[in-house]
Amino acid sequence: MMLPTKVSVLDRAHAREGVDASTTLNDTVRLAREAERLGYHRFWLAEHHGVPGILGSAPTVLAAAVASVTSAIRVGTGGVMLPGHRPMVVAEQFGVLDALFPGRIDMGLGRSLGFTPAVRSALGQREEEVDQFPQRLAELLGWLTATQTAYPGVTSYPVPGRRVAPFVLALDQAAGIASAAGLPLVIGGNRAKVLAAVDTYRRTFRPSSWRQEPYVVLAAAVAVADTRRAAERMLHAEAWSIARSRTSGSFPPLMPSERIDPAKMTGRQRDFFEQALQGFITGTDDEVEHRLTEAVTDTGADELLVTTNTHDLDERADSFRRLARLTGLGPGR
Repeated sequence: MMLPTKVSVLDRAHAREGVDASTTLNDTVRLAREAERLGYHRFWLAEHHGVPGILGSAPTVLAAAVASVTSAIRVGTGGVMLPGHRPMVVAEQFGVLDALFPGRIDMGLGRSLGFTPAVRSALGQREEEVDQFPQRLAELLGWLTATQTAYPGVTSYPVPGRRVAPFVLALDQAAGIASAAGLPLVIGGNRAKVLAAVDTYRRTFRPSSWRQEPYVVLAAAVAVADTRRAAERMLHAEAWSIARSRTSGSFPPLMPSERIDPAKMTGRQRDFFEQALQGFITGTDDEVEHRLTEAVTDTGADELLVTTNTHDLDERADSFRRLARLTGLGPGR
């Protein structure tokens, strides 16, 4: 088996029909405790704003809640979107996390803007800020190590030093940004684009004080069940929410899979629904193991970062247990 030694979890705190926000966020915390028990390496929280179907709007706050009820699993963000934050404030947040939970905090960073123009406006974001990501990243790393030069005489407290582990979430040219900064790369999506980006990252990687060698984390939506049909049905809720977001501009809360009927979708909705399903890795234990092994072999990934978003949490829990078993995880790993 060619799977990497590290497998981690990304949770987006998806809203679910009929479930309130308090329950949803506490379910994320409970999932983190289960992930630690099963031997997963990291537990990351995503950042989204103004999205009715995703409640993870404050990943560093949620990371603190997760870290406070776990003891060994690494905890971090997947990721904080720098165009929406001042680098000094991000450094302070991670400095506090590191002081509370030393040696366990990861800092995944992305360059995405808000989902809609209205959300971007509310966040005070401008389109050109995406192009400023390398400069903001460099400033943030300077705050973390008390070496920033943009604001002489100013230090970000508490200073976490090099105990916080930074990662770059890549889409297209962000792979080059990660390699130039000498940071680990987190990437997922279209196979051809992923392979091209990983190749660029490895060829152009510059060793840094953070990492001497390239490090690739492959992200994927995964569901494992007794049958291929059951596994695919598990992710129908997310595929439908993706289809709705592409056609209506709003990502809704996840619906129970039994209420989702492709025959009742418009042609455009069905196209987006099927495209989303094609991007997921679903199946029985053997089928998922084969597909993950193939993906890791193709990319040479050092680590897997998996997400499983479904309305039925019992199905999700079973999928994570199966995945832990087939990837050889165990307590204390």
